[in-house]
Amino acid sequence: MDYILLSSAQGGDAGTINLIMIGMMFIVIYFFLIRPQSKRQKEQQNFVNSIEKGDNVITTSGIHGRVMKIEEDVITLEVYKNTYIKIERSAISKDFSAKLVKEEE
Repeated sequence: MDYILLSSAQGGDAGTINLIMIGMMFIVIYFFLIRPQSKRQKEQQNFVNSIEKGDNVITTSGIHGRVMKIEEDVITLEVYKNTYIKIERSAISKDFSAKLVKEEE
């Protein structure tokens, strides 16, 4: 009978340890996956909102161009002399455009 009581007491401690481990896993996932991703999304959104006429940018599909006109969510890019395309503001990539600026320096 004493053996049964001991095993049930140990089982309670194991459940608590398991809950603590699961909680720690969620904390690790938050700091290594969720938080950095949300930070990148904020940086991308700030970059897209700060685009101005005359900026050289690269779209997510790899098209290079100069911003000629901005209308709310539509940006007109000059991709070659007198050749213009309209794209969504969200299609401009912060990462690729940053590499373009570094290459020009």
